[in-house]
Amino acid sequence: MKIAFYGSSLLSSYWNGAATYYRGILRELAGRGHDIRFYEPDAFDRQQHRDIDPPDWARVTVYPATVQGLASVMDEAADADVVVKASGVGVFDDDLIAGVMQRARPDALRIFWDVDAAATLDEMRADPAHAVRAMLPQIDLVLTYGGGDPVVSAYRAMGARECIPVYNALDPDTHFPVAPDPRFACDLAFLGNRLPDREARVEEYFLKPAALLPDRSFLVGGNGWESKAMPANVRHRGHVYTAEHNAFNCTPLAVLNVARDSMAQIGFSPATRVFEAAGAAACLITDAWEGIEMFLTPDEEVLVARDGQDVADHLAALTPERARQIGQAARARTMLEHSYALRGAQVDAILKRYGGQAAFHQPRMARA
Repeated sequence: MKIAFYGSSLLSSYWNGAATYYRGILRELAGRGHDIRFYEPDAFDRQQHRDIDPPDWARVTVYPATVQGLASVMDEAADADVVVKASGVGVFDDDLIAGVMQRARPDALRIFWDVDAAATLDEMRADPAHAVRAMLPQIDLVLTYGGGDPVVSAYRAMGARECIPVYNALDPDTHFPVAPDPRFACDLAFLGNRLPDREARVEEYFLKPAALLPDRSFLVGGNGWESKAMPANVRHRGHVYTAEHNAFNCTPLAVLNVARDSMAQIGFSPATRVFEAAGAAACLITDAWEGIEMFLTPDEEVLVARDGQDVADHLAALTPERARQIGQAARARTMLEHSYALRGAQVDAILKRYGGQAAFHQPRMARA
């Protein structure tokens, strides 16, 4: 199938945590014979901080972040068998979802792919005129980055015809164990951009343990933290490119995952970083969220913390040998059950199932 995918960026992870998710799934779909066309705006300096060159498995179009630039790519939706609008493109999101779905062929499969479903649902509950909510009757299928049954039920209640979670995963060709790098040497490292709906949790789960353990070393990577007051034992690294993720994960004694507020509240939403760290056989400490057992077993494959004190306790008790055991167990589980090869197979089956149902493209009232 020819897939027109409108997303934030395939080429850059700069202020764009979904990049490796898109790459992992779309590369697998290309390997299964699908023709991938990815459209991303030239916005937020992402093109100046590319992680990869345009891949041979997708045709990537970078368009100006202007009204004219948007118009130049929306018409290409009419040539696709599958039209995908992802959440969080960052510019002209409302115009983009309406424009590409209305331009799609009558027999094309229309998909909204939500990489922050809990937040999108909160916005739709607060605004009955929300652009995504208004377009749901014209959208065939909602795919989500995670969220489990709570997100599926909520989307159906909002009027979605169908909603299916497609979870983050590991690409073992890009994330794997490497030798330690002294640039990332520390006891606990956290990688994530500074965002309003994450900052308070980072203060609790990362900065509080740093204050409680002044003799231990901490490292934060990601954009926006340079102006944040931190304990003296915390170093700030700035943006960490995808090519550096393996060393970032392999070098510290442990790495920390901190969910954004909405994802922590709804659960069943492991961040990309969880699988990247597991793929590198890192010892992962994560804040507690419902559904973690679906992905990694607490105390065997991951350490789970209810608050900053728990993080400090885990770190104080952690030995290099114990950290290696946890990391190796996490890698084995992830390689077996949470690879992008499996996610790609899942999406391929979804496309064949729903794209092949002629009745699925009929108006909603006719399908009732």
